[in-house]
Amino acid sequence: AAALMSLIQSAKLNGLDPYEYLRDVLTRLPTQKASRISELLPHRWASVRAG
Repeated sequence: AAALMSLIQSAKLNGLDPYEYLRDVLTRLPTQKASRISELLPHRWASVRAG
């Protein structure tokens, strides 16, 4: 529970909708290459997603 709350707070602090962020990250996580896992961090997620 603590890890999930940490992700939610990080998303909020980065101006993201926590639900949208978690839904996308949890969908992409199983196929995300380990070398690109940092793209899923809240502070990078929006810019990577925008292209």
